Amino acid sequence: MEIINTNKAPEALGPYSHATVVNGLVYTSGQIPLNLEGEIVSDDVKDQTKQVLENLSVVLKEAGSDLENVVKATIFISDMNDFQYINEVYGNYFDKHQPARSCVEVARLPKDVKVEIELISKVK
Repeated sequence: MEIINTNKAPEALGPYSHATVVNGLVYTSGQIPLNLEGEIVSDDVKDQTKQVLENLSVVLKEAGSDLENVVKATIFISDMNDFQYINEVYGNYFDKHQPARSCVEVARLPKDVKVEIELISKVK
């Protein structure tokens, strides 16, 4: 198993890594919409979703992968009424390549953000 951390994504909020690589697959930790300074980028769910996907992109790159190699996405949202807005931004990142996905409404997310996403991806 290879542990992945990068200084191009916000620092982990606890005792975990940005991702692990096992048997040619990258398993990312959930990313929330923090910038490199550890601040929430915006209260707008679209801005939050974009930041999460940008964070995940740099984590995947560090692990030798990219969004085109994602096989599964799991999205956690604090309000299912935001689903359409999250989907709109998500669709800009996963247009032609559409991996399997789950989306779950949860009671609360770290730092009370609106969205958290984790990915499973193939190493290129």
